[in-house]
Amino acid sequence: MARTAPADDFALSRVSPDARKPWFGIAVQRFGQVSALSQFLLGATLGYSMTFGEAALALLLGSVILEVIMCIVGIIGQKEGLNTALLARWTGFGEIGASLVGLAIGISLIGWFGIQSAISAQSLDVLMPGVMPIWSWSLIFGLAVTAIVSFGFVGMQWLANITVPLFLILVGWSVISELTKHSFGDLLTSPAPGPTMSVWAGTGIVAGGLIVGAIITADMTRFNRSKADVVKQTVVGVSLGEFVIGLAGVLLAHAAATGDIVAIVTSSIGFVGLIIVITGTLKINDWNLYSSTLGLVNFISTAFSKNLNRVTTTIVLGVVGSILAAAGILSQFTGFLIILGVAFPPIAGIMVAEYFFVRRWRGELDETRASGRLPQTAPRFVPATIVIWIISAVVGYFVTWGIPALLSLALSIVLYTIAGKLGWVRGVGRATTIQPALDEAQGDPATSERVGDQPGEQSGALPSTN
Repeated sequence: MARTAPADDFALSRVSPDARKPWFGIAVQRFGQVSALSQFLLGATLGYSMTFGEAALALLLGSVILEVIMCIVGIIGQKEGLNTALLARWTGFGEIGASLVGLAIGISLIGWFGIQSAISAQSLDVLMPGVMPIWSWSLIFGLAVTAIVSFGFVGMQWLANITVPLFLILVGWSVISELTKHSFGDLLTSPAPGPTMSVWAGTGIVAGGLIVGAIITADMTRFNRSKADVVKQTVVGVSLGEFVIGLAGVLLAHAAATGDIVAIVTSSIGFVGLIIVITGTLKINDWNLYSSTLGLVNFISTAFSKNLNRVTTTIVLGVVGSILAAAGILSQFTGFLIILGVAFPPIAGIMVAEYFFVRRWRGELDETRASGRLPQTAPRFVPATIVIWIISAVVGYFVTWGIPALLSLALSIVLYTIAGKLGWVRGVGRATTIQPALDEAQGDPATSERVGDQPGEQSGALPSTN
């Protein structure tokens, strides 16, 4: 019988074979991640500026781009059983680069966690004005998600099993309620009610809206049992999420001649709109907090040679994000978060190029996979990777034609592969991976003792060696 994951959800180790899970349950989580309220709003944005056919094509093209990225990165995570920040140590970034990846993930996603909490609080205040201050709603919403994520993957699966079907039912109800007032044929053939947008621009919005989720997909797929399961859950979860929820938003935008879906939903079905807001945001915000925690745990492990307990870190980050959302401070960080979002695609590009083409450290992962342990050492610093990361991110930020996220992703793959073939991808120094015994690795790594170290120190930290 499959064993549940330890409290730390393998934050600093490989996911063991007996903790892998069936693909359908993970597909439900993937669908919940894609079919959040933000996807509903994205569909409305497309529908307000495009015909139904144009919006459907943009959703199709954007979904294909996302699914390809998710499948490739996801298969790496599934095969190695490692989360994104930890995997980065042996896929081109080295110890220092991986710590920066973990920090970027942690800052970016806790920022989005706070912003989502604030948006939900504002929506709840519109639906129930005067019940309590907006800052109170922010705290309540953020802390509720924090409590669920503290239970790890199991708690998030439980949440998905409840919120995803409920969200679908309620969205269906809202769509039917609004569309019965209009001719369905007219909605399919009517022109865009607002300023027009090209299909190419719409594709960029679709792909860019979930690009960070695609980059950190290994956090989810490391629990899959096979490559086929990764592909199945991605195609099912993303396709249904993009098309069911996205096209519903398109139709509603045409019906109401506005892109403000929250206003449409709440005015059409009242209190049910409240539940849509709650369920639609819960299933994206839990993954924001979860992956943020994994990123920060890996950063602290590398930078300070100290293992943080995942549950404790989750609670601290959740409380901080909730307080910042309540204080309204996070609205000032939107520009910074956008920059971090542009910096994410090259991470996936470098990981893919290293793992499949350059393979400088692939052998170390291959040799230790069967034992379930991490490689004994990792490169300390890879200068070429940092340079390629910066160049690709800058190009993605300043070049506005096409799809910037996809451009920076492709550029990083090309540059890293060329650098690898020319022999420029080299590690400077080695970092020793100090690991717990195998039986301890199956438990909570934050409470195990280091092997061969002084009593009382925590296992799994990665002190650096020159």
